[in-house]
Amino acid sequence: MEKMRAVMIAAGVIVLGASSVQADGDPDKGKKVFARCSACHATTEQNKVGPGLLNVVGRPAGSIAGYNYSAALKGSGLTWDEPTLDAFLKAPAALVKGTRMSASIPKDQDRADVISYLKTLTAQ
Repeated sequence: MEKMRAVMIAAGVIVLGASSVQADGDPDKGKKVFARCSACHATTEQNKVGPGLLNVVGRPAGSIAGYNYSAALKGSGLTWDEPTLDAFLKAPAALVKGTRMSASIPKDQDRADVISYLKTLTAQ
């Protein structure tokens, strides 16, 4: 029984370690990765092809007044937190079928860095 408990604790540490990539993101590196996202997304309240991303972390998906979101994103019920952003940036259509966002960030560390950068985009 004690051996089984030790194995379960070790497995939990491995899982927790694997999910902590987001917490280890570098906002400066994220800003560089985000440069390719800026073709569609502003880092202000301004909307471009995509919605502005100021204060995106903690914001309900599809909630900026005046932006024409897809019905899928507007009705998703998501809130943009680290896990949700990670899943969406990895494979947007897998998380929200019918989203108009087609770009993705396949590398785990790049997503962690971008999310860290997005967390810095707050109104001063």
